[in-house]
Amino acid sequence: MYSVIIYLGLNSTTSWFKVQRRTLQQRKQVKSEDVVFLYLTARRSHADMQRAVESLVRLLESYRGRDKVIRTVCYGSQLVGGVLSRKAEADISSQRLGKSLLLFSAQLSQCRTVLRLFDDLSMLTYSHSYGFGAGEEDSGVRWISVINNVADQLYYPCEHIAWAADAELIKAKSDKWWLFSTVLWGSSLLLGILRSIRVLLLLKRKLERCGRDGAGDSHSRLHTQMRGELLSIVSSMADLSNAIHWMPPGFLWAGRFPNWLVGLMGTVSSVIGLIQMSAGDTDST
Repeated sequence: MYSVIIYLGLNSTTSWFKVQRRTLQQRKQVKSEDVVFLYLTARRSHADMQRAVESLVRLLESYRGRDKVIRTVCYGSQLVGGVLSRKAEADISSQRLGKSLLLFSAQLSQCRTVLRLFDDLSMLTYSHSYGFGAGEEDSGVRWISVINNVADQLYYPCEHIAWAADAELIKAKSDKWWLFSTVLWGSSLLLGILRSIRVLLLLKRKLERCGRDGAGDSHSRLHTQMRGELLSIVSSMADLSNAIHWMPPGFLWAGRFPNWLVGLMGTVSSVIGLIQMSAGDTDST
């Protein structure tokens, strides 16, 4: 399938090159430099498109990458669908499209819930490998991370029970289990924010020491790490705002977000996740 896409892209760039060359010839303004320029432009656009397709393929081949793409499309559909469906002056076709996008978003969310049925073992393996964080330099970061891992580990079975109750696989009330999972998710996000703030403070101290010592490479590396932690804080805060929205009514702004705002917060978090994943892959390469 991907080879077909690349082949079609090559044909399209080649056709574009031929059209531009024919236009120049018809105007009798063609020069050898123009032909070379058009040829190189077509080759460059084809190479860029091929690299983009290959990057997308690599992203979709991994579970983590596919989940982030599904998450981004899910919240993006909710954002656009919420905007279209809330406009009073929108025509009937736009409102129908908005409702369809909201239904599509709900199906993608359900898809991610089902896929998370198989995440318990990987989370348990990570928690076991981290242990009590013996490799961490700071005790605050260590204990926040340990509690965060516990919250993440408990989140999965609560969500599984809630999903099974909704699917009528077990006889249980799903409401309280969805509440438990939302509370655990929100707690994990809050702990993640606290951890990132603590890491930022530690990095700032290291940056001051590097400034006195004059270490240029370390200075650049610390700035990159600080930007990553800042992005993590923004991402977690966006998700935390949605987690509070899904709490029982009466708690802060629970239940007050319109669909488009939920989609906006989720899209911001998802795009940041894709950026961080891309940056991590680049660093590892």
